[in-house]
Amino acid sequence: MNNHCRMTFAPYTRRLVLISATALGLFLPALSSAQAGTSAWVDNAGGRMRLVAMAPDEHGKIRAGLQIEPNAGWITYWREPGNSGIPPQIVIAPGTGVTLDEIGYPIPKHIKDDRLDDIGYDAPVTLPLTLSATSGASEIKAQAFIGICKDICVPFQADFTVPLSAAGQSQPEEKAILDAADARLPEAPSSEFKVTKHTLSADRKELTLDITLPDIGDTTPDVVIAGPSGYVFTKQLMSKRDGDALTTTIAIGKLPKSYDVSGKSWSALVIDGARAIESPLAFK
Repeated sequence: MNNHCRMTFAPYTRRLVLISATALGLFLPALSSAQAGTSAWVDNAGGRMRLVAMAPDEHGKIRAGLQIEPNAGWITYWREPGNSGIPPQIVIAPGTGVTLDEIGYPIPKHIKDDRLDDIGYDAPVTLPLTLSATSGASEIKAQAFIGICKDICVPFQADFTVPLSAAGQSQPEEKAILDAADARLPEAPSSEFKVTKHTLSADRKELTLDITLPDIGDTTPDVVIAGPSGYVFTKQLMSKRDGDALTTTIAIGKLPKSYDVSGKSWSALVIDGARAIESPLAFK
């Protein structure tokens, strides 16, 4: 894959050196499954990952997940990584009768200090996957590509194989892993937790949101705006919380040249304590 560090517009710049996994001898060949329903772990300087899968259901749908375990002090990234990072990519080998329908992203952390401003995970995380299999499919063959970073950012690429005939033989362990991952996904917006209004300023430099929060409190939630692909905005210029009501204004950095927001849809990830929603923001 030819994915490199993806730059977005946030107020900080990560001072990292991007080095190739191949140069470190960390690019590993495809590995067969270590046990039914899981692949073997693949190790990297910054952590390890593996593929977990359940047996196909009667409709050919497969619950699966990419388990990522960063080493202490290392992080990996959300789907929009922040001011510098590599978003996860998962590719299913063509011709196997298995396709990738959806990747889920558990609630990330806003990881910020005087050097960086990232959206990601600094602890073990499983990205839930929804796959579809035809009746003749016999195995999942997948390639994952993620960024895993500390003082350096290492592109971590690995191939996985999980036989579908074996995936149903050890369901309890896999089910527990995938259930835990699903429980960490953002909630769907509801009457008690939602974005009620969003307004982009005429100069497109500020986005103001009115948000209903699930509980009364006095802390300021994290708000992550995912704009055009590759762009994420987190700087709150103004925030006012009154019980369960929040009004916040997010600084919008430089957008793509000649970008027309009309008819587009962005998203807002709102993290209030242990709870979060991801809400679409449609622009007329």
